[in-house]
Amino acid sequence: MVLNQIEELASRAFDELGKVTNSRELEAWRVHYLGRKSNLTQILRSLATLPLGERCGVGARANEVKEAFEASLAEKKKSLEQGLPLSLQRESLDVTLPGQQVLLGRLHPTTQILDEICDIFSGMGFQVVEGPEAEWEYYNFEALNMPVDHPARDMFATLWIDFETEAGDRPMLLRTHTSPVQIRVMEKSHPPIRVIAPGRVYRYEATDATHEWMFYQVEGLAVDKNITLADLKGTLFEFARRLFGGGRKVRFRCDYFPFVEPGVEVAIDCLVCGGAGCRLCGNSGWIEILGAGMVHPEVLRRVDIDPEVYSGFAFGMGVERIPMLRYGIDDIRLFYSNDLRFLRQF
Repeated sequence: MVLNQIEELASRAFDELGKVTNSRELEAWRVHYLGRKSNLTQILRSLATLPLGERCGVGARANEVKEAFEASLAEKKKSLEQGLPLSLQRESLDVTLPGQQVLLGRLHPTTQILDEICDIFSGMGFQVVEGPEAEWEYYNFEALNMPVDHPARDMFATLWIDFETEAGDRPMLLRTHTSPVQIRVMEKSHPPIRVIAPGRVYRYEATDATHEWMFYQVEGLAVDKNITLADLKGTLFEFARRLFGGGRKVRFRCDYFPFVEPGVEVAIDCLVCGGAGCRLCGNSGWIEILGAGMVHPEVLRRVDIDPEVYSGFAFGMGVERIPMLRYGIDDIRLFYSNDLRFLRQF
């Protein structure tokens, strides 16, 4: 029976109207129950198809329900409009209260030291350059005076990459130091050259308090006529003075690196004991901060720079070692643990 349909429709409509809480839901209710395609509208349009005995009763009841819908709709709309200021009043803010502190991000301690190192060398006339982290074996080893059978390769625990080209396999790896950038610069530039190369390097080794498989290095290079070991010592002494303070003592001792000759180890007097000897410096009074030396003539020849005319010096340091020394950090893994308790201290 059509009358039963109307009563069920009215019951369902009033029940849903009571659950409406905002104007968007109210508009959806209006379209569904009073719109041109609503069931009630379809019933009113189909009155002519009903038997004559039913038309009068069905039409009267349908119009009553429609008027009730419209009246309830207007009442609900008015109720929502009146309730809006009350809800706004409950959610109002006291603008005189102090605001909540906005937590700002900050640079990672490694990034801070890296920027500081680059600023120091930039102030001394060095250009900052970068290179690929996935590097050819030639640039990482051979061009740096370490052919395939050179024992110095054992110093670098290398992560190798399988890489095939149309010409066949070419040995590729994750660079073990940023020295390959120096080779790329010398291939494309003519002396005088003064560059530093900061970046990530990779070693295939277990991590512990003093070793990480990925860390940052900064390596520097200067090539020109008449460069001597005195220029290297003066540059690194000035670097240590600017980074660690004017009162620092700097020590140079002989060391071996295959791409420099002679090679030196650079150390500063201990930041904790001032050279007297303590646990941090192994009771020696000195802490090594970097390695350096005069560029090997064979390295210059490989990039078509005549070692009889030009000479140069190179140096390299681990970036994380600097804040470890400066702040007394005893575990390099803290830099990459993402522990906010540690990072917020810098």
